[in-house]
Amino acid sequence: MSKVLHRNIAEPPPVAVRAEGCRIFDSAGKSYIDASGGAAVSCLGHGHPRVLSALQEAMSNLQYVHTGSFTHESQEELAEILVSSAPENISHAFFVSSGSEAVESALKLTRQYFLEIGQPERRHFISRRQSYHGNTLGALAVSGNAMRRKSYQPLLMSTSHISPCYAYRDRFIDESIEAYGLRVANELETEILKLGPETVAGFIAEPIVGATLGAVEPVPGYFRRIRDICDKYGVLLIADEIMCGGGRTGDMFVMDSEKVAADIITIAKGLGGGYQPIGAMLLSNQIATAIRNGTGSFMHGHTYLGHPLACSAALAVQKVIKDENLLTAVAVNGARLIDGLKQGLGQHPNVGDIRGRGLLIGLEFVKNRETKAPFEPSWKLNQRVKQEAKERGVMVYPMPGTIDGIFGDHIVLAPPFTTSVSDIDAIVSAVTDAIPSAIAGIPN
Repeated sequence: MSKVLHRNIAEPPPVAVRAEGCRIFDSAGKSYIDASGGAAVSCLGHGHPRVLSALQEAMSNLQYVHTGSFTHESQEELAEILVSSAPENISHAFFVSSGSEAVESALKLTRQYFLEIGQPERRHFISRRQSYHGNTLGALAVSGNAMRRKSYQPLLMSTSHISPCYAYRDRFIDESIEAYGLRVANELETEILKLGPETVAGFIAEPIVGATLGAVEPVPGYFRRIRDICDKYGVLLIADEIMCGGGRTGDMFVMDSEKVAADIITIAKGLGGGYQPIGAMLLSNQIATAIRNGTGSFMHGHTYLGHPLACSAALAVQKVIKDENLLTAVAVNGARLIDGLKQGLGQHPNVGDIRGRGLLIGLEFVKNRETKAPFEPSWKLNQRVKQEAKERGVMVYPMPGTIDGIFGDHIVLAPPFTTSVSDIDAIVSAVTDAIPSAIAGIPN
């Protein structure tokens, strides 16, 4: 009996013993293509020699320092690289150990910013339903993932949630894409006015919604309108790019492709590619200036801020992405992946939508394509698809509750940027076979 509190304590997972490229090998000798990058983490796959070399060198030089006393070269260089590739208004980076920590930091920084500029009444945060921003209590409070929130609701601070930008289900039949985007974006203004504009601190959103909705992109003009509303009422815009950023969609920052600047950006997952735990909060010069001219320091911290090994790993990952032109590879491999899925499953009666950008792809399942009616939650179709794909040697990321936290099923695919053409094709083949097999096992 395992003494580990596994995610499913009744069903411990296979024991992974080694990994190479985009494949993971278990103790029974079976190999799996990591078609979800774990949770969209392994952007370079496993065992990349340049990252391993950088970690070995870093380990021999500097294992740990407290950032209250020291900085170090890998942290400084990593910040330079990220800030230089971020939108022009971004001036500083703050390094933590996870995406949840990055979001917690963003919430606290937002609050402190308004204290620094003499607006202490600003305390409310607005986010979107069917979003996910992390599992710590603050991050979970702004998350709109009903399933994850339910058990901890009494512990969560009060937040507001508006509609997601989810055109597949929520756009009216006679409504243009642009009109739909404006309609749901305008809910932000309505909520700000309801709460009182002088009390609202920040709006947080995933530019491309990751796990909870399954790679849902914004419609054109949506974030432009969101930015205008935030500017009108002095609200900070926080872009959560923890899953969709770092090059996974073909751009280092998704908000760049939307041509909209956020005040704070959170990143993690692909930042360090899984070689070390690391996340980051990027902030605008406006915020940094307010702190510099005020108390002079960010009133927040963790023991492992800017950890030398984590920063060294992330620095190596970022250099590999640039030097090996992997953003182009993401675009090419992503096009092959989604085209293959649409060719194999585009007309399947139970695949309602195949969506995403770059190497962040979602497949939503429906009982009826015309009505978009979901399968019964008790059938756990997403888990059935995962198991069928796993038996075919491919790991996918399953999620229930796509529509409202209870109904709806989807899977997410997020393979490494370095995945070969043959492995992309193998993923398409396995998923194309797995879905009909999973559905065939469901009672009529």
